[in-house]
Amino acid sequence: MSSEVVMVDEVPFPSQITTSKHLSLLGHGITDIEIHFLQIKFTAIGVYIDPEIVGHLQKWRGKPGNHLAEDDDFFDALIDAPVDKLIRVVVIKEIKGSQYGVQLESAVRDRLAADDKYEEEEEEALEKIVEFFQSKYLKKHSVITYQFSVSPPAAEIVFSTEGKEEAKMKVENKNVVEMIKRWYLGGTRGVSATTISSLASNLSTHLSK
Repeated sequence: MSSEVVMVDEVPFPSQITTSKHLSLLGHGITDIEIHFLQIKFTAIGVYIDPEIVGHLQKWRGKPGNHLAEDDDFFDALIDAPVDKLIRVVVIKEIKGSQYGVQLESAVRDRLAADDKYEEEEEEALEKIVEFFQSKYLKKHSVITYQFSVSPPAAEIVFSTEGKEEAKMKVENKNVVEMIKRWYLGGTRGVSATTISSLASNLSTHLSK
C-alpha cells in the first residue's frame, strides 16, 4: 500500500485506503462558506474509489477536467458505477452533531423529494441518521466516513473522534444511500465544488492513460 499522504487544508489524507479492496484517493476538497469576505472552512473531504471506476467512464475519455466538472451525466455515471466508494470527511470547524445531522437530512430529503422517492421508509432511515449524530460532538479533526458497498447497496457511517470509541451505523435504504452519495458527489449540485473539480480533473487524467 502506498504511504503517500495528500494534504487538504492541513488535513492529511492517505493516497489509498484498504477496505475489502484498495481504494484510491481520486478527489478532495473542502466545504466552506463566505461571510463578509471571510472564508469559513467546515470540513475537508477525501473521495476514495476503486480504480476500476475508469472502465465505467470510457464514454468521457479525452474530455478535459473543466468540461467534466460541469457534466452532471458524468457524475451520475460515477455514482451509479458498481464499484466500492468511500467518502472521508474531516472536521475543520467544530459543530454539534445535531447540526451536521440536520444538514445531511435536509440535503438528502430535498433530493429524494425532487425525484419523488421520499416515502415512509426513507423518512425512517433519515431519522435514524439524525439520531446517530444527535449525541455526537464534531470537534476539530473528528472523522466521519461513509463507506458504500456495491452489493448489497448499503452505506456504513463511522464516526471517530479523539478519546472515544468509534460509533457505527448502517444505512440500508438504497434511495437514502444514493442521495448521500449525491450530496457529496453530485456534480454541479454537490456540496463541495472544490471536491467535484478535483474529481473531474483526476479522472480526466486517469481516463486519458
